[in-house]
Amino acid sequence: MEYDGIVLESWSTWTAYGILHDPELRNMALEFIKQLGNALHSVNSVRNRKQHLQLVYVIGPPHSEKFQPHDFGPVDLQSLSDAVDGFSLMTYDFSGPHNPGPNAPLKWISFTLQLLLGSPGIGTRSLARKIFLGINFYGNDFVLSEASGGGAITGREYLNLLQKHKPALQWEKNSGEHFFFFSDENQVKHAVFYPSLISISMRLEEAKLWGTGIAIWEIGQGLDYFFDLL
Repeated sequence: MEYDGIVLESWSTWTAYGILHDPELRNMALEFIKQLGNALHSVNSVRNRKQHLQLVYVIGPPHSEKFQPHDFGPVDLQSLSDAVDGFSLMTYDFSGPHNPGPNAPLKWISFTLQLLLGSPGIGTRSLARKIFLGINFYGNDFVLSEASGGGAITGREYLNLLQKHKPALQWEKNSGEHFFFFSDENQVKHAVFYPSLISISMRLEEAKLWGTGIAIWEIGQGLDYFFDLL
């Protein structure tokens, strides 16, 4: 297919199957990533003979300062840094239908980077440049009732909600995100969190501060003018 390499997402699946809780299997899993990366690096791209094929590995944010066996931590980052060209860090999906709230609080993003890299500075630059900070271009429409519910929405769905309900946009300064409330035809209250130019700009500044790249999930789910910031 003349691609530049592959993006591999396996950590969450390995967690679900208990692989990362077994020290021997965990080491085998890390070794698999290393061997895969080295194998790709031994092959040149068809489109650019001076460039080897690349491996981008998807990682989730640590759950707390006290790392659990299933967490991807700074030791793992250091261990895989030679074999992996980039780490796509999923700094989104902080909230869900059972705990409605912001998609990716800014303080949580900074906390996650600090757990993986330490403090921003020259000493962390070599690893930071391999981190692709995840930025969501989708939002969430949460149902605020005992039954809970709701889920992800794209830009088109967001614009439809704005047109239909004409809600008042509010700014949540602690998370650095815009949101609004509305009631549906059954008089059930909803909370909608969706990216804005300000919220995306703040996350791009965070990436610049740490010296990371960015990974957008996903391009087609955002609003056209989001590209003005990129």
